[in-house]
Amino acid sequence: MKIADVEVICLRVPKENDICEWGEDAVIVRVITDTGLVGLGESDSSPPVVKAIIEAANSNLYCYGLKQLLIGENPLEIQRLWDKMYWSSNYMGRRGAGIHAISAIDIALWDIASQYYQTPIHILLGGKYRDKIRAYGTFIPEDSPEKNRKIASKLKKQGFTSLKFGGGILGDDPHMDYQIIEAVRDELGSDYELQIDLATKWLTYGHAVNMFKRLDKFNLNWIEEPILADDLKGYSKLLGVSGAKLAGGESLTTTYEFNDFLKYAQPDIVQPDITRCGGFSEIRKINDLATMRGTKLVPHGFSTGILLSATVQFLAACQHGDLIEYSQSNSPLFTKLVKNILPFENGYVKVPDTVGLNIDLDEEIIEKYKI
Repeated sequence: MKIADVEVICLRVPKENDICEWGEDAVIVRVITDTGLVGLGESDSSPPVVKAIIEAANSNLYCYGLKQLLIGENPLEIQRLWDKMYWSSNYMGRRGAGIHAISAIDIALWDIASQYYQTPIHILLGGKYRDKIRAYGTFIPEDSPEKNRKIASKLKKQGFTSLKFGGGILGDDPHMDYQIIEAVRDELGSDYELQIDLATKWLTYGHAVNMFKRLDKFNLNWIEEPILADDLKGYSKLLGVSGAKLAGGESLTTTYEFNDFLKYAQPDIVQPDITRCGGFSEIRKINDLATMRGTKLVPHGFSTGILLSATVQFLAACQHGDLIEYSQSNSPLFTKLVKNILPFENGYVKVPDTVGLNIDLDEEIIEKYKI
């Protein structure tokens, strides 16, 4: 079996020059073999940049487009192909979007391997520790405390035992941050599991430490990405400032960055995204690093049903993988792109025992939003 083609599909809901919110664009990769097996992957990144990295013609031995490296290769040699892509895209890859592109391809290769061996991905990764994973719902906050109170109430009634909100206006104004969190906490009750995501918009340790102290009364489970993950010292100084755990790492790639983040930032929770950090092949190594340091790993996941399916397979094979993010995006790329998206049921997402990612894409949605 050989790789015959690599197809990159870029999707976007808003028009090109309109503002795009999280979940409103996507890049999908199909790895096509000469036997008819097709693997599916995605990256939660800039679609045109990922497409360019995959389809670029080579410039020199360190500047190969990933597709050129894969044609004619055996898709089952996953780690060797990961290393080949990493080395041969050295000048334009190694971190950031280069690894995002490798992530999408790696996920597709594991999808092919699972189909080839007729064995679920979680078994190939080492075995299934659980049949279902508790899910927390994530929503982008509206522009007033009362609107967010209503969202929280609705999601609690749907069966979520844990919620998070972030993006949108959160982090723009300290007074509004406080009011929104206060309203949501009041609606959910004092003991309900609640976390917030600042998407690094608190910017500095000085501002973040003040907000940590102000919000301590709201019994937050964790505060996510208060500042850039580059600020390792700032992260480490925030530890223990309040009762809330410190979480971050969704923007990081490869074991190299996560090793430094775990060692020097010392977060309570680390959050690699399987579609950014290097795919199945790399996130399993990151999990080993986190386990060795006694750090909880809760993956980031706010994109399409492809990411959701991949994350479920990964967490099922992790000894401590008992919590998953479940997007509450209204984007059709989440709600409709994957016709058989894994459902949220009574607080959990079930782990399927099907082979591959078992994704049924809606071709009409693809045609409608394809760039």
